[in-house]
Amino acid sequence: MATKTKDFASTQQLLAFAYLPKYDEAVAALARMADPEEWDFSDAPHRKYSILKNYLEHTFRKVKSEGKVAYSADNDYACFNTGLVTKNLEEIFALFGKNGIPGRQPFYLKCFCRKSDNLLLRVFKSNLPLIADYFQKPEDLLFNPNCNLIPQIDHIIEDNIDRFPASMHNLGEAEVRRKLEGAIDEVRKRVRTNYKIAIPQYFGNRIQLLLPLNLTPNSPNADLALVVHKIDNDTYTARTCLTLKMAYNNARLIVKPQSSWLKP
Repeated sequence: MATKTKDFASTQQLLAFAYLPKYDEAVAALARMADPEEWDFSDAPHRKYSILKNYLEHTFRKVKSEGKVAYSADNDYACFNTGLVTKNLEEIFALFGKNGIPGRQPFYLKCFCRKSDNLLLRVFKSNLPLIADYFQKPEDLLFNPNCNLIPQIDHIIEDNIDRFPASMHNLGEAEVRRKLEGAIDEVRKRVRTNYKIAIPQYFGNRIQLLLPLNLTPNSPNADLALVVHKIDNDTYTARTCLTLKMAYNNARLIVKPQSSWLKP
């Protein structure tokens, strides 16, 4: 069975905007400052904060598109709201200084800091930027059990077979189809009785929903996340599936997932 892969690499808009000296140390300090959560996947051999780095890049991309990167009057400083808070719910910002090296990024990362930081307040006063807005249509964040779910089975298999469990890679197409259709039928029933298993993600400039696909016999754990989105008021469709790592990265852009099946 032929396989196809997709490039989900970040475009690194943050790196184009600012030089990031000692970035690993800065991100580690941010992780300690923020309300505690897991920023690495459970199988990571070393702590690299890969989830947090992905979150920062995509959050910067979103706030930049919304015009929520703030600049000082003399353009010597810039900042954006990370959307993260301390354990005492104080907002955390990324603060940048002007890069004086010709031909390089216009700014450099000074630090991640609390809203009460003296330099941040002195420079920006009350003009601190707001968080990224993912909630323009709150109804998109919940699965509507009254809607139909019509998956594009051929497309899901042909474009994503490399993401399926390794035990399925040598199966014939008919058997893969049967397993996938069975998993979708099961989750279709589950989400109609418990809409909370559908987790919102942000990808491709829109809100989509993630549903767990259990493809391994006798395993209670999801193998993949089915990506569904509305095509009209009465119908969802699904054209792709994600590994659980991909799904968590996308879901974490909106809020820390509170889920029994999608964990880092």
